[in-house]
Amino acid sequence: MSDTPLAIGIDFGGTTVKIGVLYRSNIIDSAPPIGTQDFDGPDALIEAMVRVINELRERHPGIAAIGVGMPGFVNFEKGIVHNLTNVRGWVEIPLKKRLSDATRLPTVVENDANCMAYAEWKRGAGRGLNHLVAITMGTGVGGGIIVNGQMVRGSQYGAGEIGQTSIDFEGRKGAYGNLGALEDYVGNNEIAADARNRYEEAGIHKNITDCSPAALAAAASSGDAIAIQVWDDIAKKLSTTIMNCCWLLNPEAIIIGGGVAKAGDLLFTPLQKHLFSQLSGPFKDHLTLLPARFGSEAGMVGAATMALEDAGFDL
Repeated sequence: MSDTPLAIGIDFGGTTVKIGVLYRSNIIDSAPPIGTQDFDGPDALIEAMVRVINELRERHPGIAAIGVGMPGFVNFEKGIVHNLTNVRGWVEIPLKKRLSDATRLPTVVENDANCMAYAEWKRGAGRGLNHLVAITMGTGVGGGIIVNGQMVRGSQYGAGEIGQTSIDFEGRKGAYGNLGALEDYVGNNEIAADARNRYEEAGIHKNITDCSPAALAAAASSGDAIAIQVWDDIAKKLSTTIMNCCWLLNPEAIIIGGGVAKAGDLLFTPLQKHLFSQLSGPFKDHLTLLPARFGSEAGMVGAATMALEDAGFDL
């Protein structure tokens, strides 16, 4: 098939479920978000999702597939959501089957960070590349890996969890017993806490809200020396993980998205300096660091794109 039809893209979050209709990378229609915590369990929430999907299909009869990005461990092949720690009752839920049975549309269910990576690979900053690593930085840190023009999912569909890789073998103990996980140093909350400590050490009191990545970017842009140093520190920590990815995978590009990436040159300039100082020619001479094209819509774009390709459409 060659003509690109419409698809439903679903961004399932811990607070809301966002459902939209996409043509290529454009969200042409969307429904009011569904409150994730407003339901006692999966059955009622899935029914609400199906109702919204059907309402959108009435307005857009050309919808040909459904893609869902989930914030948890997903069996991509079977479409089973193994566990959502922040949404009650979501354990071993066959979401792909539930949605496809209810709508009679081909459906894919994928981890949300993989959806972001897929969006950037197929529609965004990484279009045309065959080897890339995409990293999304927010409350947590996630990632997706493309090698030889294919998404790497691993034996149990869990590959790409870059935020759980270590930058310090004697570091902070993570949620899974892993020491020094990147996410425990450069997640939004950790950045804010570390920045506030730096200000306190300098005799400057800051509220935690004044130490968010956005606030730190504004402060650094105004010449705040502590904020500038915080961004250099973030870049140094991130460079350690990316360095490991480069030695292991030899990608053409690293794509970084999420709220932290909005800092622009405050992040990317020191990141390139720290990263390239740890790589040899074949690993850095053809490597590009790129900001993600998509923002909060990345999950929906990637999920919808993935669903259409899985259904046999050429994009």
